[in-house]
Amino acid sequence: MAMAMSDSGATRLRRHLESGSFEARMYVKQLSQQSDGDRDLQEHRQRIQALAEETAQNLKRNVYQNYRQFIETAREISYLESEMYQLSHLLTEQKSSLESIPLTLLPAAAAAGAAAASGGEEGGGGAGGRDHLRGQAGFFPTPGGASRDSSGQGEEGKQRTLTTLLEKVEGCRHLLETPGQYLVYNGDLVEYEADHMAQLQRVHGFLMNDCLLVATWLPQRRGMYRYNALYPLDGLAVVNVKDNPPMKDMFKLLMFPESRIFQAENAKIKREWLEVLEETKRALSEKRRREQEEAAAPRGPPQVTSKPSNPFEEEDDDEPAVPEVEEEKVDLSLEWIQELPEDLDVCIAQRDFEGAVDLLDKLNHYLEDKPSPPPVKELRAKVDERVRQLTEVLMFELSPDRSLRGGPKATRRAVSQLIRLGQCTKACELFLRNRAAAVHTAIRQLRIEGATLLYIHKLCHVFFTSLLETAREFETDFAGTDSGCYSAFVVWARSAMGMFVDAFSKQVFDSKESLSTAAECVKVAKEHCQQLGDIGLDLTFIIHALLVKDIQGALHSYKEIIIEATKHRNSEEMWRRMNLMTPEALGKLKEEMKTCGVRNFEQYTGDDCWVNLSYTVVAFTKQTMGFLEEALKLYFPELHMVLLESLVEIILVAVQHVDYSLRCEQDPEKKAFIRQNASFLYETVLPVVEKRFEEGVGKPAKQLQDLRNASRLIRVNPESTTSVV
Repeated sequence: MAMAMSDSGATRLRRHLESGSFEARMYVKQLSQQSDGDRDLQEHRQRIQALAEETAQNLKRNVYQNYRQFIETAREISYLESEMYQLSHLLTEQKSSLESIPLTLLPAAAAAGAAAASGGEEGGGGAGGRDHLRGQAGFFPTPGGASRDSSGQGEEGKQRTLTTLLEKVEGCRHLLETPGQYLVYNGDLVEYEADHMAQLQRVHGFLMNDCLLVATWLPQRRGMYRYNALYPLDGLAVVNVKDNPPMKDMFKLLMFPESRIFQAENAKIKREWLEVLEETKRALSEKRRREQEEAAAPRGPPQVTSKPSNPFEEEDDDEPAVPEVEEEKVDLSLEWIQELPEDLDVCIAQRDFEGAVDLLDKLNHYLEDKPSPPPVKELRAKVDERVRQLTEVLMFELSPDRSLRGGPKATRRAVSQLIRLGQCTKACELFLRNRAAAVHTAIRQLRIEGATLLYIHKLCHVFFTSLLETAREFETDFAGTDSGCYSAFVVWARSAMGMFVDAFSKQVFDSKESLSTAAECVKVAKEHCQQLGDIGLDLTFIIHALLVKDIQGALHSYKEIIIEATKHRNSEEMWRRMNLMTPEALGKLKEEMKTCGVRNFEQYTGDDCWVNLSYTVVAFTKQTMGFLEEALKLYFPELHMVLLESLVEIILVAVQHVDYSLRCEQDPEKKAFIRQNASFLYETVLPVVEKRFEEGVGKPAKQLQDLRNASRLIRVNPESTTSVV
């Protein structure tokens, strides 16, 4: 029943928030008026938070489903586009065939009529004329046009045509060094700028059987060109650009990471460029596949050639014939190897990083301890390009520009795959940079409360929890890797601690908080820092080194405050006994002195509510012991001399005042009272200070002992005018 009511309430809340007339201000105002108290508001806030999380999960699920559908749709569109292109190509061929039928019939009919009219003429001259015309058909480009190489030429004719044509292009003689290369197609084009579609230059394209050469037109030298770029066909993609007048008859060439747009003279030439490029790429791919199959095909045992017999030489039967060692072939005709580059592209697009790395590991294991013939090198070049793309995607996943939600565990996927790819150092660097940005963001988003101690509790919880989670995740991700990564983590932790101390000092020390508040804040920070010892990380010395300057400043500032207050009370000293008026006030003073460590304070109390001590001495005792207790909370070895010198300066102010008053006072009764206060200082207060300091620090202080021993001068010769100092 309760569950049903809860579901119905959540449904009503969702409908109300989704309504078109919803106004947040009026909703909050109405809710605050109807709620009974803070508990109702907290429950309503939890319901809204749960609804927000549910909505976020649904949105994430829908985005993922839409993303998969988008990939599948894009794949289907690609298949459909390929089929439509093939269909268009078939229709174009059929049209060309139909148009060529009348053209072939007319010359045949004319030839038959001429033969009948001539009656007895020889037919050899006509054949020679046709041969002459065929010989005159050239491959040189006409201005503004395109030409296609004849398939009837032999290898020497193709090479001669390529040589003759490329002599018109400056700076491309190195192309002739490739055996078996010949010209397939060429023509004039106009290049346009990809972003703003501005005309750049006139170029001429030379399509060879394995590459595309682009040459720029030289206006001052008609018919001559200058070499511009050379693109291998296996790394070239051709894209048809839709006509958008006045921009028409264009196509785009994609060569990672750049692209170029060209315009043909008319639609027919553009269609020819697209067709011949696809045909040449397909032929090249088929040729490479056959070469790989032939290289991977097993061969029979090598035949040992018989050695020609020499009747004048004796046969050496003891020396065995050494068979020729055949080079080991690598079988690359397996289906998964042929589809590996495309599978890697799909895995990267679908963010299946684990699948991509698994494919790479499978390939490396297969090619391990195998030779590297040209087909293997070509395959590795293609795979290396995908590895570079995968590495860039994984590095982007760890960049601080990405969302920092999810904590350190959200980076585990990208870090683990980078480590598997052999990028351990880069993974460590990016992981620590990501966590530094997360810590900085968490500290910056922390709300500054009115109470300093409350803010410090939140700051320490956020920072040290993040540091602890980062350390544990680092140990999980980089276990078994190079030890240099752990050194990098220690350096990072020191830097992160500096970020924490900056925020800590700005709130505690720059705002001039009291020494007690500062001591409590430092104590909280130390306690949180000690929790890191559970994972073997001790940063206490770092926080001490970073805070020592601020703590020294705080001790010095509070010391000056105590000295000024003591001097002010000394200036108004009348050397009279304290009258606390009520037994409650006297009992409270006894408890305060007991807290300060003065156990024998009862002997200084008189009848009723009187205290046989001066108000100045009592106030000095409470203030000095309070300073010592708070300073011991801040203590670490680097502050030993600072704390000791501050205590000595504070005590000297009171001691010098008592000594001066004892020497200058003429009234015997007051002089006896001053001597009683001096005895309290030297015999009660100073031993308590010395003992408490030794307990807090762990070793005695010689300066305090010397200061207490100086009291003998007063007891031996109280009338002396010699100062204690």
